[in-house]
Amino acid sequence: MTTVTHDAPVAPPASRFGTGLAFALVSAMSFGLSGTLAKGLLVEGWSPAAAVTARIVVAAAVLVVPALVALRGRWHLLRRNARLVVAYGVVSVAGCQFAYFSAVEHLQVGVALLIEYTAPVAVIGWLWLRYGQRPGVLTTLGCLVAGGGLVLVLDVVSGGGLDPVGVMWGLLAMIGVATYFILSAQEGNGLPPLVLAAAGMVVGGAALLGLGAVGLLDMAWSTAPASYDGTEVPWWAAALALGVVTAAVSYTTGIAASRRLGSRLASFVALVEVLFALVFAWLLLGELPRSVQVLGGALVLAGVVLVKLGERPTARPAA
Repeated sequence: MTTVTHDAPVAPPASRFGTGLAFALVSAMSFGLSGTLAKGLLVEGWSPAAAVTARIVVAAAVLVVPALVALRGRWHLLRRNARLVVAYGVVSVAGCQFAYFSAVEHLQVGVALLIEYTAPVAVIGWLWLRYGQRPGVLTTLGCLVAGGGLVLVLDVVSGGGLDPVGVMWGLLAMIGVATYFILSAQEGNGLPPLVLAAAGMVVGGAALLGLGAVGLLDMAWSTAPASYDGTEVPWWAAALALGVVTAAVSYTTGIAASRRLGSRLASFVALVEVLFALVFAWLLLGELPRSVQVLGGALVLAGVVLVKLGERPTARPAA
């Protein structure tokens, strides 16, 4: 009998919850740094596709050797989980990023982010439809509170219509994020988090390079130094940090968090990534958050707490 995480509303043991929360916060913090680091490259002529491809390829290179050590010759795990790895790499890594950057070509960045960050609602919907796990009152209230907080944090309350093409790409990006949490939470496959992250990066990097090779992604690069609040950093250092910190670390810790917290709670804790993004933009780019964004951040955190309180202590299903 192997334990699988269908993410029933379970209250994990205190030690497991504590380590899962720590992993989730590290993942959110490192993910939150990605926009700031990438911006230093984008203003110097890098295309969004080139920046994200560099991020994924560097992460793959960093994770391969440690992943091989963690695998310890158990190649059957990769063969047995080939479909999971391909889905993770194509949908959760490459597809999600490609869809998001396609969305921002048609929408404001804040609007595209807001659509993408409805992923926790999609996770709850999937668990309800697939496993009959109907959300409770506190979970539903947490969704509403966190969603309202995101609207304030991302400052998307503005005039203008929405491009339906952009909305479609944003929804596809949201599906990619939701898939990331659902696949990451699976424990019964035997794949260590490091191995799944590395394999996903290899598959995702290959997919992005393939899309670039056939002209579906604009791959524009520059060797000009990246600038952060007046401080210049060599382009390769910025790209290296983008890959190691915001991809290798974030995905590995994110998988570990999802397996301890379950996809539902992990996806809500990940919303604090937006708060970390504001902090890093302030520290490295001099972009100060407005008071309404601070209020929104408090609502996001309140929503996460409500979702956690909405979990009922029941046994995890076994297969």
